[in-house]
Amino acid sequence: MSYDPTAPGTTTAADTASADVTTAEELPTLPTDRRTGCPFDPPAELTALADKPLRRMRYADGHIGWLATGHAAARTVLSDPRFSSRYELQHLPMPMAGLEEMTAIPPAPVGDFLGLDAPEHTRFRRLLTGKFTVRRMRQLGERVEKFTADCLDAMEQAGPTVDLVEAFAQPVPALMICELLGVPYADRDRFQRHVATVFDQSTDAEARGEAFTAVHQFIGELVAAKRAEPTDDLLSDLTSADLTEEELIGVGGVLLAAGLDTTANMLGLGTFALLSNPDQLDALRDAPSLAEQTVEELLRYLSVADPIPRAALEDVEIEGQLVKAGETVTVSVQAANRDPHKFPDPNRFDIHRKATGHVAFGHGAHQCLGQQLARIEMAVAFPALFARFPTLRLAVPPQEVPLRDRANIYGVISLPVTWDKE
Repeated sequence: MSYDPTAPGTTTAADTASADVTTAEELPTLPTDRRTGCPFDPPAELTALADKPLRRMRYADGHIGWLATGHAAARTVLSDPRFSSRYELQHLPMPMAGLEEMTAIPPAPVGDFLGLDAPEHTRFRRLLTGKFTVRRMRQLGERVEKFTADCLDAMEQAGPTVDLVEAFAQPVPALMICELLGVPYADRDRFQRHVATVFDQSTDAEARGEAFTAVHQFIGELVAAKRAEPTDDLLSDLTSADLTEEELIGVGGVLLAAGLDTTANMLGLGTFALLSNPDQLDALRDAPSLAEQTVEELLRYLSVADPIPRAALEDVEIEGQLVKAGETVTVSVQAANRDPHKFPDPNRFDIHRKATGHVAFGHGAHQCLGQQLARIEMAVAFPALFARFPTLRLAVPPQEVPLRDRANIYGVISLPVTWDKE
């Protein structure tokens, strides 16, 4: 499983030098309060920084670093090799529950290529890029349609009032991860239960830790089985690559973490956004061919994966500001995707918009490997959901929908919905 990079870091010489210059200044922290009246908008303080694409901010451990809110600045930081993805060089952008006692971020666990730089990162990336082939994505697309239909069948039987997260948003990507990794059908229910517990923000830390261990052990058993008897799946393909057992298990955990929680929250929050914008939902219903364009706009508009920290390896000038070696720059994906210099009228949700160039999947060498699969899942799932339940609506007032306000993957904790039975 991958390690969460948003944890407190250590104080470096660069911190001290920076602090000497800025101790008299009242520096802001990363704003996280989304209560602006709209559950889909970033904190008002972020979108107010359109004319300050890169500014100073104070980190959770006292480090004085930077906040990138401009689209161009975000792409620069995410693509410039002078900014490191190594966890141990970074600082916590905001406090994280359960990590208060941590004084430094440990290096990436074996196989977690998200916390590596070139050439180590490149080694893993090249191996994996070749596995996300057009043929495999097409095959998985056919499976998405089946899994989506199966979940909708079960949802219809359970309804007409259900929690969409539990009935639809989580199962669809979970089943696709099982398909991608080649989890045997007999083991999928057990695997999905453990995975759901790991990502359940309402579950206590001890239970989530136990589920984390169970998933890690399960992936280890799966790797051993694939080595002994390969099947037609990504994990089997990787057993023939130059990877150790520990690296294979780590890669499996990264693919699981990266491919499940983000897509599940996009499906849940995306449904909430469409139900809250009936004109846009009607446009999608009238023209299902707009599904892919709708997905891109939802990715831009919601930006569930945020923020992304990077550490400067040397002095770098961005937007007229000098970022010194050792300083952490946090990219706000939410703000970058609402930058009016890139997206006119950015706070308007419009499925007719050409949202090309958003950074919802990151940018540069670490851009999401599974982005095409995530797009396929959403492009199939949203039209199918609203075609099956044309009267789908919230079962509670919008203000009562519980939100994952303090998680680094934003979304809804649950989404009670209902529909008219024929």
